[in-house]
Amino acid sequence: MTTTYREAIRMALREALQRDPRVFLMGEDVGAYGGSYAVSKGLLREFGPDRIRDTPLSESAFVGAGIGAALAGARPIVEVMTVNFSLLALDQIVNNAATLRHMSGGQLNVPIVIRMATGAGRQLAAQHAHSLEGWYAHIPGLRIVTPATLADARGMLWTALQSPDPVLIFEHQTLYNMEGILADDAGAVDIDHAVVRRPGRDISLLTYGGTLGKTLAAAETLTARGIDAEVIDLRSLRPLDMSVLESSVRRTRRAVIVDEGWRSGSLSAEISARLHESLFYELDAPIARVCTAEVPIPYPRHLEEAALPQPPAIVAAVQQLVSAHHG
Repeated sequence: MTTTYREAIRMALREALQRDPRVFLMGEDVGAYGGSYAVSKGLLREFGPDRIRDTPLSESAFVGAGIGAALAGARPIVEVMTVNFSLLALDQIVNNAATLRHMSGGQLNVPIVIRMATGAGRQLAAQHAHSLEGWYAHIPGLRIVTPATLADARGMLWTALQSPDPVLIFEHQTLYNMEGILADDAGAVDIDHAVVRRPGRDISLLTYGGTLGKTLAAAETLTARGIDAEVIDLRSLRPLDMSVLESSVRRTRRAVIVDEGWRSGSLSAEISARLHESLFYELDAPIARVCTAEVPIPYPRHLEEAALPQPPAIVAAVQQLVSAHHG
């Protein structure tokens, strides 16, 4: 069936609410308004105010309430309007959700799912558009997933709800309107493994979330220029599935990491370091990175687009790597 990323998430929410009475959704404007990205539209009417809970404008309070509900046996899905606002709940997420299982010797689980919009590209300016998922991927005790396709948007939620640990789902803002074909029998998908979205033999392009489409577009351009690029979708940022990444790079001997996070201290830096540590003598060239410019995301469209990784920059990075280190 033809559907959108937004509708795929709504299907997943509806299914979770139908299948498990312990599941409820809470967050700012998720009820009567239908969610700031219209993801939960219609769910309040269908499931009522006990299962679809509008919260006060206090991320620390409602994420904390979600953690308490999870500790008490519920399966809360907490929606945070944007990753920037999640910083107001950083204490709850990092000091409570991520640590309680460890600190209790396994006696306490926090099976909470926190969904949030991330990334730029919709002219929402610097306080609504940063890519901070790499920060959260730094924290032991959390699982970080980044659905970039309709199937993953539809299927990751149910798997996340089965996890005994907190799962943070980062939904890129530019993907909500993405339209495509979703299998009628689409269901739960794994949240552990990276996948090859496009096979290739000359270079590995490693990316996730909102930059997957740009990376695939760059790969098409490269094909016309005689370079066969493999595109890997990380899908999970913690834990990182290094086996798929290493297998790809071992074959192609070159890699470019495309990451909407800032370059300094980024997820791309971590992946690059791990690949250099494990595959140093098998590489034909140093691993390159295409990241967001080191500025707060600008509001004007032309500046926002200039700050973000774009297909031409990915193509240029690949061509430079292949031509300079051809062997």
